[in-house]
Amino acid sequence: MALLWISMVAMLLLGFPFMVVILGSLLMYIAVTMPGFNYTVMVQQIINGISPPALVAVPMFILGASIISSGESAKKLIHMVKTFVGHIPGGLPITTNVSCTMFGAVSGSTQGTVAAIGTTMRPMLLKAGYSSPFSLGLIINSSDVALLIPPSIGFIVYGVVTSTSIGRLFLAGIVPGLLIVLLFSIYCVIYSKVNKVGVLDKASWAERRAAVKSGGMVIGFPILIVGGIYTGIFSPTEASAVAVLYALFLEGVVYRTLKWKALVKSALDTGIITGVVFVLVGAGQAFSWFISFLRIPQQVMPMLIGTDPTQMQIILLVVVSYFIMCMFVDPIVAIFVLSPIFQPYVISLGIDPVFLGTLVVLQATIGSATPPFGCDIFTAQLIFRRPYWEVIRHTPPFTLIEIGVTALIIIFPQIVLFLPNSALI
Repeated sequence: MALLWISMVAMLLLGFPFMVVILGSLLMYIAVTMPGFNYTVMVQQIINGISPPALVAVPMFILGASIISSGESAKKLIHMVKTFVGHIPGGLPITTNVSCTMFGAVSGSTQGTVAAIGTTMRPMLLKAGYSSPFSLGLIINSSDVALLIPPSIGFIVYGVVTSTSIGRLFLAGIVPGLLIVLLFSIYCVIYSKVNKVGVLDKASWAERRAAVKSGGMVIGFPILIVGGIYTGIFSPTEASAVAVLYALFLEGVVYRTLKWKALVKSALDTGIITGVVFVLVGAGQAFSWFISFLRIPQQVMPMLIGTDPTQMQIILLVVVSYFIMCMFVDPIVAIFVLSPIFQPYVISLGIDPVFLGTLVVLQATIGSATPPFGCDIFTAQLIFRRPYWEVIRHTPPFTLIEIGVTALIIIFPQIVLFLPNSALI
């Protein structure tokens, strides 16, 4: 197995795309060590990976996000939040934090949120006196909360891999996501007071009413999706179609910013992004099947946790494993590679899969903004044209907050389970 892991690390360090890292190293290992292997089986596994009906929701949510990102929703959302909190200490970074979270709930995309909210808010933060590293750390970490707030592709993939209810996973991510937003906001207030920066003029109630009238309908997006799933009106897959219809209505009818050319571009972008996601899903499924075929979990797990593990041992091992792996690879790949290793123990020990799934996606949230290879670090580099060390310099405080939330969830599982256990699904 040394050849497999060495080739993966080498390709990763050389900058190959994740799907090449996974499939390339796998095919190299098979060619060298198993010359008689039937490659048809590998093709079948790739196809099986992208076959589950629940994955239909992925391109629909991506299309809805693309439509929203192409219009005025982000600017109106930022203006609305700013009129309510801009005048308090830390108001501008709180506006960034809340807007990123709310837009993430609309788009379901961390990279899209970095682009849509970050490009608007970063110049304002710099003008108000905030440092560039603080601004970048705030934007990428706040955007990553989108992985926890539905719709979340991370939850969809985890639900497919582990046969867990995607609707319940969606609901489970809401409270942890809002808790992170609250703690980020408290940190922003403290940082602003210590550094004496970032207080805007207080908006009048007339200005606030106008802002709500203009941007309030953006909030209807997550309310419609979460409310529909919570009450059992529609499934997550049906919610993805509702999301596209609402995006078309909002940008095409209410704001009148959606042009035919932009709609065609959104459709094309959706096809490209969906293709990348599904290649990752197929590659992850093939890799997952192969390590199971080699019985690697049966060889590795007893060495790590013994023959009679406890629930807490498995939970802590899952959290640490995903936290480390998501710093190096795409969360989709991490979910496909690690889930089959832990799933037998999760089932045998009676660990709630919704609870564990939320912890997994939370680690993906942290890893997406954590060095060395968090995906949104490179997104911010590309968008803002800033050096790597500047982007990552102020990420540790936000990472520590999210680690603290992880600990709270482990100690108090009802933070995660309250909403899904009370829903009509």
